[in-house]
Amino acid sequence: MFRARDANRIKKIDGPRRPPTSGGPARQLVVLLHGYGADDEDLIGLAPYMARLVPDAAFVSPHAPERCAMQPMGYQWWGIESFSPEERLEGAMRAAPVLDAFIDAELEALGLDEADLALIGFSQGTMMALHCGLRRERQVAAIIGYSGALVAPDRLAEDIRSKPPVLLVHGDRDELLPAESTLEAVQGLSNAGVAVEWHFSAGVGHSIAQDGLDLGTSFLARALGGKL
Repeated sequence: MFRARDANRIKKIDGPRRPPTSGGPARQLVVLLHGYGADDEDLIGLAPYMARLVPDAAFVSPHAPERCAMQPMGYQWWGIESFSPEERLEGAMRAAPVLDAFIDAELEALGLDEADLALIGFSQGTMMALHCGLRRERQVAAIIGYSGALVAPDRLAEDIRSKPPVLLVHGDRDELLPAESTLEAVQGLSNAGVAVEWHFSAGVGHSIAQDGLDLGTSFLARALGGKL
C-alpha cells in the first residue's frame, strides 16, 4: 500500500505479539487496537481466549502513535478536545498512514495478505479499525469493534474501497460513547453496502463483557476459518 520512499516519513508503532497456539506458522493475523488513553498491553490479554477458536492465528497489539494528553502513561490515536466530527475525521486521517504501514509490515513479515487479516478495536481503536479497514484496497477478513463509532459516516460511501464483514458490540450503559454510536455506525455501514451485525450487552458500560467477547470470538473464527 505504501511506496518505499514513503516509509521513512511514517511514524513507526509496535507492541506485544502472541504466536499461534498451534505451534505452527501463522496462517492468520489478528491486530488488536486499543482505545484512548490505554496502551499496547490493554487488549493483548484477549489473545489466549480468542486463540481457542483460531489456533493458527498470530496476534499483535500496537500502541497508538501519540502519547495521551489526559493519560501520560497511555497513548492516543488522536487527541480529544471537542469531541466534534471534524476532530475525529482529522485525527483518524492523520493516524491512518501509521496504522496502515504497521499492518503492511506485519503481513509481509508473516507472508500473509488481507484475506488472512482481522482487525479488532475498542473505543477509539474501533474507529481506527473501521476507518482503515474499509479503505484498504484489498479486503480484510473481518472487522470487530467494541464500544466504538464510525468516523465520518457521510463520507464512507465515497471513500470505501472494500466491504469486509463487520461486527459491532456495545454496552447499553456506556457512559463515554453512548450505545447510539453503534446504531449510527450500523446505519452508515449499511448505507455503504457493508454487511454488519451488532449486539448490545445489557447493563454494561464502556467495556467488553463476556457475551460480547464470545460473540466476537465466534465471528472471528467464522471469518478466519477457525474452529466452531
